[in-house]
Order: sequence, then C-alpha cells, then structure tokens
Amino acid sequence: MGAAGSKLEKALGDQFPEGERYFGLENFGNTCYCNSVLQALYFCVPFREQLLEYYEKVKNPDVEENLLTCLAELFTQISTQKKKTGVIAPKRFVQRVKKENELFRGYMHQDAHEFLNFLLNELVDILEKETKGTKEHSSPPEKIPNGIHMPQANGVRKEPLVTWVHKNFQGILTNETKCLRCETVTARDETFLDLSLDIEQNSSITSCLKNFSSTETLNAEDKFFCDKCCSLQEAQKRMKIKKQPHILVIHLKRFKYMEQLGRYKKLSYRVVFPLELKLTNTMEDADCEYSLFAVVVHVGSGPNHGHYVSLVKSHNHWLFFDDENVEMIDESAVQTSFGSAQEYASNTDHGYILFYESLAGNNNNITSC
Repeated sequence: MGAAGSKLEKALGDQFPEGERYFGLENFGNTCYCNSVLQALYFCVPFREQLLEYYEKVKNPDVEENLLTCLAELFTQISTQKKKTGVIAPKRFVQRVKKENELFRGYMHQDAHEFLNFLLNELVDILEKETKGTKEHSSPPEKIPNGIHMPQANGVRKEPLVTWVHKNFQGILTNETKCLRCETVTARDETFLDLSLDIEQNSSITSCLKNFSSTETLNAEDKFFCDKCCSLQEAQKRMKIKKQPHILVIHLKRFKYMEQLGRYKKLSYRVVFPLELKLTNTMEDADCEYSLFAVVVHVGSGPNHGHYVSLVKSHNHWLFFDDENVEMIDESAVQTSFGSAQEYASNTDHGYILFYESLAGNNNNITSC
C-alpha cells in the first residue's frame, strides 16, 4: 500500500483534506463484505463523529469489550494515524464479529447487507442496554408487590429509547390499509434502518421507490379483516415513509430465489441511482433531498462467490476502496456499478447497498427533512 498510498497523496496534492485519513483494510481470507461496509460507515461523518465521541467516554481498560467498543477503537485508530494513507488490520473487530455471530465464522462468501443489518442492530442493542443500565443506576424503578413497575406517563408506556444510531439511520414507515367496503383506513407504523427494494431491468431508484409505495389490492385469499365491518373484506394497502432518516440506506435486492432452479440467482439488472435523490413517497408534501456518499458494490456473477468493494465520496472527491487498496476515481466511475442492460455482460460490478445523506444538514434536528 506504500506506493499506492503515496500515489493517492500525489493525486490529491494540496487538495488532501486536512485531518482526513484514507486507509485500506486488510482482508482476513473472506472479509471483503465487512471491509466494504466499514469504509461506507467510516465516511458517514455524523456516525463516525458520534462513534469517536463514544470512544472518548469509554476508553479505559475496565470497560468490557463488545462490538461497539471494538468498532469505536478501530475508527479512532484510523482517524489518529500520523500518516494520511496506509493499511490497517481490523483484527480485533473481525474476531469480535465472529465471536458474536457464528454466521460470519467460516470462510464462505458472506452477504454485506446481512452484515450491515447485524452490525447496526447489535450496536443499538448495546447502546440501549447501557442507557437502561445508567437510568436504573441513577433512579431505581419503583418496587411494588407484583414485581417492578416502570414509571408511565398517563398510563402509556414510555417511548422506546432513541440512540445515536437511531438518530442517524432510523426512519418510520406507515403501512396504510383501506377497507373497500366502509373506507376506514387502518395505519400501522414500523421503524427501519434500511430500505430493501425489489429491482427490475433498466429501472431507477426512483421507480423502485415508487413500486415500494404502490397501492396493492388485497382480495380473494388475501382479504383484510376489518375491525369496523367485523369481517374479511377487500382492501387497498400501501406503504409510505412517515419519517425520513438522516442517513438513508437502500439495499437493492440483487439475490433472488429462483423456484425452478432451486437456488438463489444474482440479478445483474441495470438500476440507475442518482448522485442527488429526491424522496417523493413520503407523508409530507415537501420532497426530501439526499446526496449519495457511498456505494457497496458486489463484484461477481453469482450469490455464493464474488467480492465486495466500496465507492466513497469524501470532501467532494470519489475514492475506490478494495480491501488494502485505495484509489482516487472520477465521479463518472460510479455509473459503472449501475448494472447491465443485458443478462450476460462482462461487467459484473453492481451497486448493492447505497448510502445517502440528507441535505437538510443539522443532524440534531432530524425528525423531518
């Protein structure tokens, strides 16, 4: 990486961002799925800043090691390097991942989206336990004969804990179902840390999002039980985004189970994703604008083998991260990972996970865009 690192420094020259570090990550046999996601998360600046801040609070030998402390330590290790470029071995973090989840222990090809999902949910669990532990320590719950009574406001359960991981990545979907007999609308909210979208050949993220929120008719065997009619009725159902996340993570469902083949197949479809995205399928009238800052790319023709790399935007420059390798690329290179218009094409680099940041700016006020 020495030569590659100096090459990158030469390419950026005087434009090398002050205080920024561009480090490749060593691959331990099959850990490209992990490295590509880590690079995308490292250049998710609000997330990185909060992780570094967290590390400052917990960096003492008595703190029990977990996935969050290992990730915070790794990001701190990168950000405090004397050199601007180089290679770091995320050994402790990878060992911790394998210890926490047997799925990632072998040397089989792993799924980057499954890893991202596991990681974010694990970080949330750790932070929630820590927050609950702190609150219980500072003000013990009121004891009553039938066990522990957690204080409630007006008999309503308290809102679930919102961690800084939630503040960055969590959005809320509203699942609306309208009975076609009495026209009563039933709405159910659910949270998400990423959106998984079905894809079609020669499509775009905008059209995939429209399909995600399109109205579906529930009839025949799929009829809806309407509480007002007290019976099964035909209904219309749709999903809309009620609260947009500050960081919008979109997972393109490129691996599909094919009944006739009895196995998964990779869909190499061309799906165009813009550098600037307007989110229109929201509850609010105003469009929410996002800017693309990272793409995790799957390279290869099938689901059980291949390689992961990431394309990252940092200080208006695009960079290519391939394990230990880091190179500067032109913005137009992002288009090469849209996918293929024909099924059997020589290019097997396909955008798999997209990371967009809201252009609304202030991360402290992210209830809406």
